[in-house]
Amino acid sequence: MLRLLGNSKVLCNGTSRRDLLQIGGLGAFGLALHNIPGYAQAQAGITDVRPKFGQAKSCILIYKYGSPPQHETFDPKPQAPVEIQGEMKAIPTNVSGIQIGDHLPKIAQIMDRLTVVRSLTHPYPLHGTVYATTGIPEVDTKIESQPRHRRQWPFIGSLVDYFEDRRTGVALPEMPRNVALPFVMGSKNEIPPLAGLYGAMLGMRYDPIYTDFLPEGTALAPEIRPSRAFKDPLRGIRATDQLSLFGTDVPSFTSPQLDLRRSLLQQFDRARRDLDAVARIQTFSQQQQTAFSLLTSGRMSDALDFAREPLAVREAYGMTLFGQSCLAARRLVEAGSKFVTVIWDAYGLNAGSWDTHHNHYGRLKEFLLPVFDQSFSALILDLEQRGRLDETLVLVLSEHGRTPKIDSKPFGAGRDHWSRAYSQVYAGGGMGRGHVVGRTDKHAGDVEENPVSPKDVLATAFHLLGIDPESTFPDPEGRPLPITGTGRFRAELLG
Repeated sequence: MLRLLGNSKVLCNGTSRRDLLQIGGLGAFGLALHNIPGYAQAQAGITDVRPKFGQAKSCILIYKYGSPPQHETFDPKPQAPVEIQGEMKAIPTNVSGIQIGDHLPKIAQIMDRLTVVRSLTHPYPLHGTVYATTGIPEVDTKIESQPRHRRQWPFIGSLVDYFEDRRTGVALPEMPRNVALPFVMGSKNEIPPLAGLYGAMLGMRYDPIYTDFLPEGTALAPEIRPSRAFKDPLRGIRATDQLSLFGTDVPSFTSPQLDLRRSLLQQFDRARRDLDAVARIQTFSQQQQTAFSLLTSGRMSDALDFAREPLAVREAYGMTLFGQSCLAARRLVEAGSKFVTVIWDAYGLNAGSWDTHHNHYGRLKEFLLPVFDQSFSALILDLEQRGRLDETLVLVLSEHGRTPKIDSKPFGAGRDHWSRAYSQVYAGGGMGRGHVVGRTDKHAGDVEENPVSPKDVLATAFHLLGIDPESTFPDPEGRPLPITGTGRFRAELLG
């Protein structure tokens, strides 16, 4: 992995010969021609008639680690008893007959641009980021905190990069295809970096290009547990704060460009020492090319610089790290990035983010829902106003949902993990408009109609991005694995 950050926990110590064979060496495994999107149809002279195949030219994935509750977001149950419905109510949207949570008023006014799936379901009520974002068949708790474990499957953004590499024959595009921001998952709290958003079996060459964010937040986030409040940049940042493309180990330098070059050279020197005994070190040169290309072109740094936007646009997204990251994501896809991930991660404590076992209502009302409501709605409207919504797929993913019954015992009450039924929202790139898929029972605890697997969502996203969901990728031994596991394209998500 090319380290693009200053946090030492991000680096994986030791690189095996197999790892190196994967970095830039996937040609050794071979790729069946029928797995190249459109190849088989072109050979047969068949015009692709699949609905909206390839309509999305890019994708913005918002990943909400910890998992939001379905009841307070997109599947409220206003007729349910108070121990199910809780303190928060339902409000109408601008689409007749569709209600959502009352702390999402801005999203309620753009419901006619969105698809909501209320019938997501799977058997693993665990924080399975790998399961949610890759084709791996089941949650494997042993590897969720091991980004380089040999059983990891590649992240959806990494596979998009991989297939685009083969489609275009351009291994080093002017803009990186696969970018993740604002920082590596797990790098700002008490646990190690989490697995999921990596190239995995495809090799480090297909890891996302990560950013970092170093300044402290400006406002205290609502407490997770008593006496554990902290300033969270996802709640507020200064207008002058910035994402950084690369971390720096040399704070004494005053020029940012010199800092970046010095940091990169130190990283390459360390990597060379680690890899001295490995015969195929030449594969590392691709990462060198990528790093120095980013530095010398300036295109990515310019795209990340959300301060170039008018203040009114920045304020519409919200002066929070999440809001400004969504704005940066829009700028990145405009500049040519194919797949951009905005991670809403736990900050300070592992129990933070959307994992509301404690202070469920305080965190939802004062922080999580208002920030998401403002930033997500601004992103959708901004893409639409720029004429890019129809070609930009926007996915909001999480690991699971939360329990129908509220646990009143913890500080501020809580909802625990629940995967039998949960909700997500999508927009653009061919997804339906003003559209609800699936139905749950009266407590939003079980699916009653049209169950959807998270793997189906990945398959449908690949379809919209012009990649056959039945394509395969090679594992380290060259055996083909399906890119979405058991997932299948779901045309009903398209309206």
